[in-house]
Amino acid sequence: MPWSDNSDSGSKPGGKPGPWGAPPPPAGGRGPDNDDSQRARGGGPRRPGPPPPEDVSAAWRKLRRQLEPLIGPPGAGVRPQLIGAAAAVVAAIWLVSGLYVVQPSEQAVVTTFGAWTRTDGPGLRYHLPAPIEAVQKVQVTSLNQFNIGGGGGDDQTASLMLTGDQNIVALDFTVQWRVNDAARYLFQVKDANETVSAIAESAIRQVVGKTALSTILTTGRGAVQDQTRDLMQRVLDSYQAGVTVVDVQVIAANPPREVIPDFQAVTAASEYADSAVNEARTYQNRVVNEAKGDAAKAVAAAQAYREQVVLEAQGDAARFNALDQQYRRAPAATRERLYLETMERVLAKSNKVIVDAKGSSAPIILPSDVFRPRPAPASANPAPETSAPPPAQAPQPTAPAANPPQGASQ
Repeated sequence: MPWSDNSDSGSKPGGKPGPWGAPPPPAGGRGPDNDDSQRARGGGPRRPGPPPPEDVSAAWRKLRRQLEPLIGPPGAGVRPQLIGAAAAVVAAIWLVSGLYVVQPSEQAVVTTFGAWTRTDGPGLRYHLPAPIEAVQKVQVTSLNQFNIGGGGGDDQTASLMLTGDQNIVALDFTVQWRVNDAARYLFQVKDANETVSAIAESAIRQVVGKTALSTILTTGRGAVQDQTRDLMQRVLDSYQAGVTVVDVQVIAANPPREVIPDFQAVTAASEYADSAVNEARTYQNRVVNEAKGDAAKAVAAAQAYREQVVLEAQGDAARFNALDQQYRRAPAATRERLYLETMERVLAKSNKVIVDAKGSSAPIILPSDVFRPRPAPASANPAPETSAPPPAQAPQPTAPAANPPQGASQ
């Protein structure tokens, strides 16, 4: 091949260089391939090639000479000062590795040879470096959340629960919790997350098992959530899990998909029944109130009539007593006055004829129509008729008959 003898062709006069050019001239002088010969052959100036690699032994000797002030001359061994300095540097690095920072949202659990020693709060902290002590940081302010239930998918097996009235409900809910004690969270239970999930499912099944389906579907969700949260917290506290249950939220509560139409029909019938009951109660209240009003009105009227009768009777009795006292003082005058008053009342509405009989011997004959009742004269504004009965008249006291005055007749 033309480049197999590159060194020979490039070194001889008139030879053709290979594809990589002619070799560089030998160091230290002009050889047969000097500048004149190159220019005579028409080669011209050439690029210098890469420097030859440095010998490894020469590099080691150079490093050795630089380190002689520290490690001594060859054959003298390593100085003790170097060993001490290296040990001090390693020890310092090992000790500094125990520094760590705890964020405000974290708690640091320090273990000594795997056993819990203490819990550190936020700030710059220190622990003995490994393998003596180790640190685990736990988030204690962030909320942890997980969902339990079918999540609205086709498979609702996980969310089906038996209610207190032997019905089935598909219940999806969310649990939010946080860590309140990092040491218990890490070491008291094997898997805190799995434990919280299992306790949540068990607690809500227990609460739903004591609650009627209609209560869960309508107004009882809040009570179910509160009871589940309290029950979960009691169980976790008994386990000393170091976990606080923040909230239990029921996302969806529905009957199984296969019986939803039937439940809708039952709900509609229940609403219709409630409406009918409300209408009946409204009518009952109206009728009862009206009856109570009428009864109160009748009682009030009766009490007023009773008071009227009692007062009239008391007035008549008082008048009779007053007349009796006057009669005892002047019986004749009292009899005369009573007779006149009685006649005044009797003759007030009668036709009267006064006849002067003095000096007359013949009988007086009166026309037949004198004592006929005459119609009352029509008035411009007649008084309206009243249907009220006349007040009861008190009985008049009886008095000895008095002789009527002479000259009066009817």
